[in-house]
Amino acid sequence: MSLIIDCHGHYTTAPAPHDAWRDAQKAAFKAGGDIDPAYPEISDDEIRETIEQNQLRLIRERGADFTIFSPRASTMAHHVGNEAVSRAWTRRCNDLIKRVVDLFPETFAGVCQLPQSPGVPVENSIAELERCVTELGFVGCNLNPDPSGGHWTSQPLTDRSWYPFFEKMVELDVPAMVHVSGSCNPNFHATGAHYINADTTAFMQFLEGDLFKDFPTLRFIIPHGGGAVPYHWGRYRGLADMLKRPPLREHVMRNVFFDTCVYHQPGIDLLFKVIDIENILFGSEMVGAVRGIDPETGQYFDDTKRYVDALPIPAADKAKVFEGNARRVYPRLDAILKGQGR
Repeated sequence: MSLIIDCHGHYTTAPAPHDAWRDAQKAAFKAGGDIDPAYPEISDDEIRETIEQNQLRLIRERGADFTIFSPRASTMAHHVGNEAVSRAWTRRCNDLIKRVVDLFPETFAGVCQLPQSPGVPVENSIAELERCVTELGFVGCNLNPDPSGGHWTSQPLTDRSWYPFFEKMVELDVPAMVHVSGSCNPNFHATGAHYINADTTAFMQFLEGDLFKDFPTLRFIIPHGGGAVPYHWGRYRGLADMLKRPPLREHVMRNVFFDTCVYHQPGIDLLFKVIDIENILFGSEMVGAVRGIDPETGQYFDDTKRYVDALPIPAADKAKVFEGNARRVYPRLDAILKGQGR
């Protein structure tokens, strides 16, 4: 039987002292004080409690086995403070994820936050990526295409300014999930608009550019079911034709993957009807953006395994979505699991 690997989990239940440190850091930045104050002592038991009562409980209740785990996306907040603030906060967040992984190695593998900051070259994030992968044993990263928090001041992902970071990703053989953070633009609700806008925008940038000619082994996961892309697949195929781009399966979809963070059955049905099985990874974003119970079904919106289970597709295809594709896209995860005899 396949492992059930969730490619999209965030530490949304981090211990209160961790969040208090961040509040103190932000206050210090405004006051011109120490933006890297002493970090509080957080015991292993405190971490265990936050995980066992939340993510681990839900993983077991919903029938999953393993989660690719990263810091809370909405609090990456690359637009807050400056590069030094982001660097200090990022390191604290990634070190906390490492502690979770060390406490629950059979359940979690780490993905890192990056110390991005508006107007700062993304190559300044290479050192933290390398630390997290080579020293902490992480299997990938979350890459924010808009560190400005909803104002989109960065160049498109296909611009050469991103290339040094992509070269390091290729060298380390790790993928990136394209994931924005909170929105400071009141036009864009963070999880309802900004996230989905960013997913869709990243895909269109890949369509317009030639990034994967230069980096044929580069891999990206576009979360939240690919944003609006599957629903408007004909639009993007048509735009590729109008813009004299190759067919999407050749031009983009050898390198880009979508998760199943879509919170109703018709949405999952559409995703699987439109997108090739090889390009879909199981994900739930749990505990994440939508935590309530769907009054139409009586089930939690983010219990996405239930939707995949209900699909009338062969068991072999479900095995790819639940396990095989994640192991292929995250080869360092595959190595970890093989090391565990799985």
